[in-house]
Amino acid sequence: MAEFLTIGEPVVTFMATDADASLADAINYYKLLGGAELNVAIGVQRLGHSTEYVSRVGTDPLGEYALKMIGEHQVGTTYVSRDEEFWTGFQLKQLVTTGDPQTFNYRRGSAAAHLTAEVIDQIDLSDVKIAHMSGIFPALSTTSRAAFQRLMARLVENDILITFDPNLRPALWGDHDLMVETINELAQYANIVLPGIGEG
Repeated sequence: MAEFLTIGEPVVTFMATDADASLADAINYYKLLGGAELNVAIGVQRLGHSTEYVSRVGTDPLGEYALKMIGEHQVGTTYVSRDEEFWTGFQLKQLVTTGDPQTFNYRRGSAAAHLTAEVIDQIDLSDVKIAHMSGIFPALSTTSRAAFQRLMARLVENDILITFDPNLRPALWGDHDLMVETINELAQYANIVLPGIGEG
């Protein structure tokens, strides 16, 4: 098993190339792979540490692309499963010259949203030194939230250092009060909490 573990959803991003055009008006896009937790795993791998990524993708072309790109970054995929019923999450992202870009997510009901707590029990934690957790994955569905909570509990049981980035995504939660309550509850598991100023 790897030294570093994280769980998340690899998000295939279609980035507009037409500067400052709305997503409705943009014509041209290029494809890249994102995901906050995956980006951390890639950074840790580049620093010379072994990593494992827990997730679920579809058997569609976007899922194949995600697995290919994760592999190219040498992040472990032992616990990335394929789902024949549900699709790989993706998003559209605006290109802007100033300010924050508009994004639109196609993630509700994705393969990652159907990753179950039973999968978490199969993870070998014996060599894990640090687990990086984010508030994005539990926002996907009640199923992913249960899996996330199960992993948090297992990490605590095994005395593994946990970092937690709230990474608030109100659009994914839908319910502001549920988001606040859940994120605060999950943060209590962590050794290190990494909120932005607004999130704090």
